[in-house]
Amino acid sequence: MSRRHHFHIDHLGHSVSTTVHTGHSWIVEILVDGKETGYAKSKGDGPLTVPIELPTDPPTPVSVRVTPGPGTPRCLLIATADGEPQVMAPRAY
Repeated sequence: MSRRHHFHIDHLGHSVSTTVHTGHSWIVEILVDGKETGYAKSKGDGPLTVPIELPTDPPTPVSVRVTPGPGTPRCLLIATADGEPQVMAPRAY
């Protein structure tokens, strides 16, 4: 049975939202300012890192790392410049 988990963070003035569909395989969808900028599908149990860009001038590369649970997955935003992960807060959808 699949479930959807939602995460959000504001970074450099941009809204980054992630939806994780869990089940036998899992899917990660990433929206930046409401536009889909990242998508990945996995059948494994390990973490999945999805590279995206924020629409700054010049574009800022960042990554979203999703680690499946048991239970609720964990979602981090990793800014490439400093590499310091920021926890994306779970939210109700």
